[in-house]
Amino acid sequence: MRRADRLFMIVERLRPGRLVTACALAEALEVSERTIYRDIAHLIGAGLPIEGAAGLGYLMRPGYDLPPLMFDADEIVALIAGARMVSTFGGTGMAQGADRALDKIAAILPPPLRARAEAVAIRSVSARPLDAATRAAIDTLERACEARQRVRITYRDETGADTSRVLRPLGLWFWGTVWTLVAWCELRHDFRMFRIDRIAGTELLDRFTPEPGQRMEDFYAAELDRRCD
Repeated sequence: MRRADRLFMIVERLRPGRLVTACALAEALEVSERTIYRDIAHLIGAGLPIEGAAGLGYLMRPGYDLPPLMFDADEIVALIAGARMVSTFGGTGMAQGADRALDKIAAILPPPLRARAEAVAIRSVSARPLDAATRAAIDTLERACEARQRVRITYRDETGADTSRVLRPLGLWFWGTVWTLVAWCELRHDFRMFRIDRIAGTELLDRFTPEPGQRMEDFYAAELDRRCD
């Protein structure tokens, strides 16, 4: 978790005005109490009205709120265009999330920016809409990448033949019309890329710990070396 995200969550947990111990915050955020003490000191130094002491707990005086989040016109265009593309080309969960995000963005914008959002002329259209199975596979594999969870896939190659592979998924790449999964293949003992629309079945397995030589940064390094040869 990024420190900025952690600081935001600490503020959210203290904002109701109830006493929260450093131990409770550390358990909730999965960090050490020492880290919580440093974060609290940083927030107090930044001017937030936090009261308390180590061993007793902390609370925030009533009346404080985070400043509202706002976007400029270019950011609005980027967010609207990106959400529309994800709605068209993403997984089922991604598409639904994009639609909800658009509703939330519209709800918080002041009238001038809301009018700019409604006027964004960028649309996302696909000549080959993703089928339900591919959309579901995108969601499943994205979650497996985030959770570092091994998967067993049934993969259909260009000849129509099916093979079974056990993979350590690393990331998803979108090529404009096709999604691919970047993974460490336990059968080939090497990196491989798989077209998601050719994955006929996915089974989630146990979690894995990234090993040197099998991580996404190693894949990038190998690709760079290959392109430079």
